[in-house]
Amino acid sequence: MGKDVVRLERESVIPILKPKLVMKLAYLIEQPTDRTDFMKLCKRIEYTIRAWYLLQFEDLMQLYTLFDPINGTERLEQQHLQSTEIDVLEQKFLRYFFKMMEKSNFSLVTDEEIAVAHQGQYLLNLPITVDESKLDKKLFSRYFKEHPQEHLPEFSDKYVIFRRGIGIDRTTDYFIMEKVDMLIARFWQWLLRLTKLEKFFFRKETLRQPAELKTDGKTTDETDVQDLFVERIELKDMQLKMQNLLGKITIQEPTFDRMIVVYRRASNDDKKDRGIHVKHFKNIPMADMELVLVTLVGSLDMPKADIWMVLAILSGVVGYCAKIYFTFQQNLVSYQNLITRSVYDKQLDSGRGTLLHLCDDVIQQEVKEVIISYFILMEQGKATIQELDFRCEELIKEEFGVQCNFDVVDAVKKLEKLGLVTTDTIGRIMCVPLKRANDIIGTTTEEIVMKARQTPAA
Repeated sequence: MGKDVVRLERESVIPILKPKLVMKLAYLIEQPTDRTDFMKLCKRIEYTIRAWYLLQFEDLMQLYTLFDPINGTERLEQQHLQSTEIDVLEQKFLRYFFKMMEKSNFSLVTDEEIAVAHQGQYLLNLPITVDESKLDKKLFSRYFKEHPQEHLPEFSDKYVIFRRGIGIDRTTDYFIMEKVDMLIARFWQWLLRLTKLEKFFFRKETLRQPAELKTDGKTTDETDVQDLFVERIELKDMQLKMQNLLGKITIQEPTFDRMIVVYRRASNDDKKDRGIHVKHFKNIPMADMELVLVTLVGSLDMPKADIWMVLAILSGVVGYCAKIYFTFQQNLVSYQNLITRSVYDKQLDSGRGTLLHLCDDVIQQEVKEVIISYFILMEQGKATIQELDFRCEELIKEEFGVQCNFDVVDAVKKLEKLGLVTTDTIGRIMCVPLKRANDIIGTTTEEIVMKARQTPAA
């Protein structure tokens, strides 16, 4: 039986804590004076980039106070705004929010990614549906009409899901009821093959190919080098051995490290609900992506009578039918408990807390990009944009043991804005010396404040 492999695009996010990054790079510098100057430059880079975003983030947070589901309605009433004025403000908030998500290296989940996720089965084995009649359809329809994007999912008029980062989740257990379900399913498949009825109920399977997420139009060779391949280990593929049936087994599923869901609840025209809900989750298994939909207006799908039940009755397997029915009732409670527990464990924050986290996340990613690219130019000399990209990715891989698709173009733009790099006549990028770099940025307000704190009062 072939392996089920999921092919995932390597992302631009740098999964290294900034203090660890700075300390490691400083350790690689031989001269103590250069090491001190480099650490000073790293602080000044962060202070400056933080100042760049301060006003934009303040505007974002001020706008959200009007659309906070808890207190936003009261604040809107105090402003005495017309409906059209509120429409303009909420679209302005969404523009800021989507820009921040882009800077944080979050991507919108597409229909193709959802299809790949649904090809697998992990812990959540009952489908969750969203009652879309309870969700507003005007907010995002208006936004995407003014700001069209490619590969929007079919539900994008009602809610959007962002994702970032890839991980792996493993669970080891006996999975007793799941094994019973698997044995029953395999029995029916065997029976249908024996009676030549399989072709009426199953499509012919093709050889299993790696399920893919988007590759941004890169060539096959480039994609193979840069992408990740993660194996799905599912219960349905388990070998029928006594050790597997009676003992514990381990299943495995790729995860999205962070997911954010944004939506608005439906309301009547007499009293519009202007609240915009923002929910933040961590470590969501791809096959169980429906977990994040529970925060909307989700519910478990009750299975309807189908051909299997008819066949079971016609075959006289009344005992199995009864067992399946009572097992389902028992599993339904278990799944509801699993969903409640999972949502509680995996939800990081919501609303204002999520926005504050994202604001800091943007700054940290921007700072790390600048520090890494400057360090490479300082230590390895001038380079073309392609050479710099390769060297930065190699540094991250060799020194920190992680891989990412380094966003070199954005990093160089920020270095140019800071005045820390120049370009020669043939397009090679070079950095200014350390001392000169510190002089160009100059003493920051944060440094003045910290120096004043350290100075004893007269």
